[in-house]
Amino acid sequence: MNASPAVPVPATGRIVLLTTSHRVAPGLLSWPAWQAVRTADRVLCADPDHPQLPYLREAGVTVRTARPTARELVALCAGGDDGAVDGAGTGTGGRTVVVLAGAEGEPELTDGLARLAGSGREAMPELELLPGSYDLPGARLLDLVRVMDRIRAECPWSGTRTNEDLVKYGIEEAYELVEAIEEGDREALREELGDVLLQVVFHARIAQDDPEEPFSVDDVAGTIVEKLIRRHPHVFGDETAETPEEVKAHWLRTKAVEKRRASVTEGVPLGQPALALAAKLAGRARTAGIDALPAGEGVGYELLALAARAEAEGTDPETALRAAARAYRDAIRAAEAGARGTERSGRRAE
Repeated sequence: MNASPAVPVPATGRIVLLTTSHRVAPGLLSWPAWQAVRTADRVLCADPDHPQLPYLREAGVTVRTARPTARELVALCAGGDDGAVDGAGTGTGGRTVVVLAGAEGEPELTDGLARLAGSGREAMPELELLPGSYDLPGARLLDLVRVMDRIRAECPWSGTRTNEDLVKYGIEEAYELVEAIEEGDREALREELGDVLLQVVFHARIAQDDPEEPFSVDDVAGTIVEKLIRRHPHVFGDETAETPEEVKAHWLRTKAVEKRRASVTEGVPLGQPALALAAKLAGRARTAGIDALPAGEGVGYELLALAARAEAEGTDPETALRAAARAYRDAIRAAEAGARGTERSGRRAE
C-alpha cells in the first residue's frame, strides 16, 4: 500500500526579510521597519559589519549575528530548538523573526525558503519582504560616485589620469551628445548623457587628489546648487518673472553682479567652433547695446555678419549650419546611390 502524501499543517510564525538601501544614510528606517525590529522575537543578520547594526543597537534592538539555513529559520519560527541561532528554541511556536538582509539581499536563504514552500510538505511561516528604506530621486548618482572611487583606486589607466588628459574626451562626448539630440535618438541620448556625466564625476574625482587645492564632486554639486538658487530669485526669492525674457534678464543681471567683468567679452571661450563664437560675441554685444560689428572683405566677415544676424533673429547659426550639413550629407549619399544604380544598369545592358 502506498503511503499517503504528507498533509501541510497550518503555517506557524513569521519571517520578515528587511531590506535597506545603501544609498540612504544608515539609521533612516521607515516606521514599519522600526516597528518590525522592535516587536520581533529575533532579529538576525549574517553580516557583523552591516551599516545598520550600530543604529539598531543604539535603539535597544538586540541583533544576533547568524546565517541560518531556510530549514533552521522555519524551525526557529515554529519554536523548535536551533543551536545555530543562539539556542533560541523554547517550544512555544509562532515566533516572528526579522532577517536584516545584506547589500546583495539573501538569495541563498530566499531560494531555500521557496523550495521548502514549493514542496508542500513543510509548515511554512508567513513570509514578508519589508523595504526598510527607499531610494530618493538621484540616488543612483551615489552609485556612480562609488564606482568611480573604486576605478580611480584600482584601475592602472584611470588612476593616473589628469584633468588635462581628459580634455579631448570631454569635447568628444559633448559633440556626441549634440548629435544624439539632433538625430532624435532617445536611446543614444540617454547613453550620451551618461558619458557626459561620467566626465564630470571623473574630473571631480581627479580634483579630489590634488595636493594643494582639492575639491570633490560634492563641492562641484554644492557650487552649482548655490549658483542656480542665486540666479533664480523669481523661484527661490521675492522677485517675479512671467516670461522667458524676464528670466533671462534676472540671470544676466545676477551674473553681472557676480562676475564684475570689465568687458562683456570676458568668459567667452575662444576655443569653441567659430560660428558659435561669433554668435556668442554678437549676443553679448547686443544685450549690452554695443554696435561694433567690423566691416571687412572676405568670406570670414560675411560669415560673421550672417552669424550676428542669425543670433539677433533667435537662430543658433551653429545648429542651423549643422542641420544644413546633414542635409548635404544625405544628398551626397543619394547621389552616390544613384550613380551606383546607373553603373549597374549599364553593366546589365552590356
